Amino acid sequence: MHHRHLASLHLYPIKSTRGIDLSEAVVEPWGLAGDRRWMLVDTAGRFLSQRRQPLLATVTVRQEHGGRLVVRAPSMDELRVEPTAEVRLVPVTVWNDEIEAAVGPDDAHTWFGKLLGIDVRLVYLDDPTRRIPDQKFADSSDRVSFADGFPLLLTTTGSLEALNGLIESPLPMNRFRPNVVIDEPEAWAEDHWRRIRIGDVVFRVVKPCSRCVITTTDQRTGERGPEPLRALGKHRRFGTKLVFGQNLVPELSAHATGILRVGDAFEVLETG
Repeated sequence: MHHRHLASLHLYPIKSTRGIDLSEAVVEPWGLAGDRRWMLVDTAGRFLSQRRQPLLATVTVRQEHGGRLVVRAPSMDELRVEPTAEVRLVPVTVWNDEIEAAVGPDDAHTWFGKLLGIDVRLVYLDDPTRRIPDQKFADSSDRVSFADGFPLLLTTTGSLEALNGLIESPLPMNRFRPNVVIDEPEAWAEDHWRRIRIGDVVFRVVKPCSRCVITTTDQRTGERGPEPLRALGKHRRFGTKLVFGQNLVPELSAHATGILRVGDAFEVLETG
């Protein structure tokens, strides 16, 4: 029998920049520790992502001790972002959510402004309990980082294989920007999962992930092509949504954490 397990773990310290592959990660109620706690906003405070700024795919971020970030991009000097002692809050918007976030350092705004050619600010979610996920799918006690909608995104190897069978040039999993990838041979099995366990952490599977133009963006170069949206449109259309992957909410009490390690056993607790 095939023993399913956690195949890989991925973190995105600044929303919409390139992912980091980890061997282990701490799970907090609002997502993986350090995942999408930073974000870029325009002058109106609206979040920026690869949807409008595909060049963000070329930005790599390293997290160092004490919360410092080391940020790099082609033909740019390295940027070091130190968490500031003094917190100045500004209103920001992620989709339909308006929350407050701490303004990052001036040199970070300048650096990203130069890279993208527009006026931007880097902000930090200093208090991750501020944002509540969509109440149609989550509980009032649930919280989420600057991720699009929910604390974690899960994808599976079997579904990627099936999707790649429908397109000419196979795509890597990083197009889908997951946090956890499960080694699951059966394509689309995750559509039916309702509760799962990875290692010692239990998650609710709350909602399929509808996909956008970011999936068509090469996560090294920022260049775009038609796939996988063309194939998803033909084979994975649910109403108006093109679906790949599932959103997860950790079942953790308010300040509890768990640990995930690549290779952890995976188990489906409830299907529906």
